[in-house]
Amino acid sequence: MTEPEKRRRRRLDFLIARLTGITRKEAKQLIKADRIEVDGHENGGLKPQSRIGVEEAILLDGQQLERESGERYLMLNKPTGVVSATKDDYDPTVLDLLEPELRRGLHPVGRLDKDTTGLLLLTTDGEWSHRITSPRHGFPKTYRVWVADPIDDETLASLEEGIMLRGEDTAAVAHDIERLGRAELRLTLTQGRYHQIKRMMGAVGNRVVRLHRERVGPIDLDPDLEPGRYRELTEAEVNTFLPADDPPQ
Repeated sequence: MTEPEKRRRRRLDFLIARLTGITRKEAKQLIKADRIEVDGHENGGLKPQSRIGVEEAILLDGQQLERESGERYLMLNKPTGVVSATKDDYDPTVLDLLEPELRRGLHPVGRLDKDTTGLLLLTTDGEWSHRITSPRHGFPKTYRVWVADPIDDETLASLEEGIMLRGEDTAAVAHDIERLGRAELRLTLTQGRYHQIKRMMGAVGNRVVRLHRERVGPIDLDPDLEPGRYRELTEAEVNTFLPADDPPQ
C-alpha cells in the first residue's frame, strides 16, 4: 500500500457515523458491541480508531452499509451576503452557490462571517474537517484586514503581544503582521476564537470595515476564483492536511 493510500484511509467511527447518520459516540458503542464487521479485518479486533479503506465493505448486524464513491473537497471564494452553513432560515448559504448535484453531504470547514470574504473549504469528509478546525492541530489562517482608522506602531505591538478579550482566559494573539497601508493589515491567527479579529481591533479602539481570508494551513485561495466561484481541491492539497505518519490500524 502506498503512503497516499494509507493517508486517505478513514477512522471507522467517523465512517459509521457518516453512513448511518448516528453520532460518533453511538458508532463507538456499535463497534464495542461487535455489531460491526469489515471485510479483511478480524472480527472482534475492530476499534473506533481502526483505519478503513475506501474499497472495504462495512456491515452493521450483517447488512452492508452503502458507501459513496469517494469524499469530496472543494475550495470556495466566499462572497459577502452568504452564511457559512448548510441551511439557514433567513439568508442564502454557501451551499446555494453550488450546483444542486454537488451539495449532498457537503459542509463548510469552519466558518466565515456573513460579511467576511475569501477562502472557505467544503467537504463531505468529517474527519478531515475536524482535523483542520481542531485547536489541537493549530492550522494557521491568514487574513487581510481593512480598518476604519490608521494603525499606529502601538496597535501593532498590542496585537502581536496579545490582548485579553472579555470572557477569555488567555490572550488573543496575531502573528506575522504586515502593514499594507495606513489602515490595512495582513495577519495570521492560530487560535480561531469567535470574531477574534473584530474583537481584537475593537479592544484597541479601531473597527474592522472589511475582512478577507487568504489562506488556510498550507493552502492559498486560488487567484483565478472569482467571488462565489469554486473548484475541487487537488489530491496534493487534500493530503497536506493529513498526517504523514498515520498508518492504518
